[in-house]
Amino acid sequence: MDRKIIIGTRGSDLALWQANFVKSELARLAIPADIKIIKTQGDKIQNLRLDKLEGKGFFTKELEEELLNGSIDIAVHSHKDLPTQHPAGLIIAAVSEREDPSELLIIQKAATDSTQRLSLKHGALVGTSSNRRKAQLLALRPDLQVNDLRGNVPTRIQKLRDQHYDAIIIARAGVERLGIDLSDFTLEILNPTEFIPAPAQGVLGIQIRETDHELYNKLQALNHADVAAAIGVERSVLNLFEGGCHMPLGCYCRKEGNKYQVWTSKAQDADHFPDRLFMESESLDGLAGRIVNSFAANRPLARKVFISRDLSEQSYFKRAMESRGIQVEGRSLIHIKALKPSLDEDDLQDTDWVFFNSRNAVECFFALKPRLAPHTRFAALGRGTEETLRSYGKMPAFSGGNLGIDTRKAGEAFAPLAAGQRVLFPCAKGSLKTVQNTLNSIAAVINLPVYQTIPSHEVNPSAAEVLIFTSPSNAEAYFHTNALQAGQQILSIGLSTGRKLSEMGLQYSLPYSSDEIGLAEAVFGLNT
Repeated sequence: MDRKIIIGTRGSDLALWQANFVKSELARLAIPADIKIIKTQGDKIQNLRLDKLEGKGFFTKELEEELLNGSIDIAVHSHKDLPTQHPAGLIIAAVSEREDPSELLIIQKAATDSTQRLSLKHGALVGTSSNRRKAQLLALRPDLQVNDLRGNVPTRIQKLRDQHYDAIIIARAGVERLGIDLSDFTLEILNPTEFIPAPAQGVLGIQIRETDHELYNKLQALNHADVAAAIGVERSVLNLFEGGCHMPLGCYCRKEGNKYQVWTSKAQDADHFPDRLFMESESLDGLAGRIVNSFAANRPLARKVFISRDLSEQSYFKRAMESRGIQVEGRSLIHIKALKPSLDEDDLQDTDWVFFNSRNAVECFFALKPRLAPHTRFAALGRGTEETLRSYGKMPAFSGGNLGIDTRKAGEAFAPLAAGQRVLFPCAKGSLKTVQNTLNSIAAVINLPVYQTIPSHEVNPSAAEVLIFTSPSNAEAYFHTNALQAGQQILSIGLSTGRKLSEMGLQYSLPYSSDEIGLAEAVFGLNT
C-alpha cells in the first residue's frame, strides 16, 4: 500500500496490546502503521455500572466516529464489546484467532476453599459488573455475594490485591495477553461449556470503512474464517434477542468434528436463575434462530421431571427446574453396598494416580481410609465426581468434565498423563471399565471394586413427562416393574445407561455432559 495506516484504539494496557498486535500483523504484510489513542464513554465514566450507561457501544462509539470521519483507518476492538449492528459505512474486515474464551476466577489465598465448588469460601464477595457473570455465578453458588467492579484489567486486579473483594472474574484471554503475574492468588479456570462466555469473547475485530476496498483485500490474509463463522452464530443470537453487552446472555459456539456445538445461557436479569440450552447442528443455517426460539416464553415445557437420584435443596438441577415452574421428583432406585477390599499399603504407596468415575466410588474409597503417598494425584471422570472429590479436600489434577459423555474421550485425554504410571481405579463391582481399557497397553491399571449397586425390587411408576435415568441399574430397576407411559420422554445420563435402555427397546435423548448442568440443558432442549 502507498499510505501509512492509522490504527485507532482505547488507551488501556489491553487495548494497546491488541492494537500493537494488529500493527505487527500488518508489518508482516509490509503495511506500515501508527497507533492513535482515543478515549471512549466507557473509559471516561467509571462510577456507573455498564448497564446504567445510556445507549450502546460504550467502548466503541468514539472509535467508530473517528473511523467514519477518516481520522483513523482501522479500529481494533475486543469483538465482544461491539454492538450487533455496525454503523452504516463500517464493516469488520477481519477477525483474529480465538484466544481461550474461558473466564478466570482470581481468588485471594485467604478466601480459597478447595472443598467448595469454584474453590471459593462460603459467602465470599466476588467483584464483577457483568450481569451475565453474576447470573451464572449465583446459579452455581447462591451463597456468594456479588459487588460491582469497573476498570481495566490491571486496575481490577489491584482492587483485589487491595482486598476490596475476595475474588474477581475476568476474561482469561486478557490476563494472558498482558502476561500479568498472578502467583499470589488462587486461579480457577471456568471452562466455556460450564460458565458460558460473552458472544465473541477472546476474539479481536478489525473494523474499517466499507469503501476502503484496497485495505479490505489486504486484511483477508489476517482473517480467520472459521472463527468468524462460530462467533457469527453467537452474535446473531445476541442480535435476535435485541440485547447489548449488559444483557445476561452467554453464547459459545465451536466446531467439533463435522458438527457445530452451541451453549447458550440467558437470564431475565442478573438476579434470576439463567436458562441454559445445548444445541448441536451440522449446519449453521438458521441455527441462531432455532436457539432463540427455544427460549420463547410460551414454548411448552414439561410440568414434572423424574430423576433416579436423591436431590438436595441446593441441587443445581432442582433449582434450574423449579426456576421454570417444573416440579422435580427425585428418588434413587438402587441401594449402594460398600465393599471392603483389602488395601495393600505398599501398593498404595506406589500408586501414581487414583482415577474416580463416579461419586459413589469417591465416597466408598475414602471410607476405607486409604493411606496414599504424597505424590499421588487424583483424576475425575466428570464434574459431579470432581465436586465430590473436592468435598474430601482433594483437587483433581485431571478432569474429563468438559469432554462430553463419551468416556473413551476422557480415557484418551488422560492417557498422556498415565503413560508409564500406576493408576488405581476405585469402581463398582462389574463396571464396564471403559477408561481402564484405553490405558491397559500404556499404564499399570489396578481395578479396585469398592461398591456394588443393588436394584430395588418394587419401584412405583412416575407420571412425570420426562424420566431421567442416572445409571443402568436405575433404568433396569424402573422398567423391571413399570412400562413407559404415553407421552413420556427419556433422558439417559450417559452411553452405558443408554445401552441398557436400548436393550429394553426404549428410545432416549442424551445430554452433552452427565452433570446436573448438562441434564438441565437437556431437559430445556427437548422438542427443539
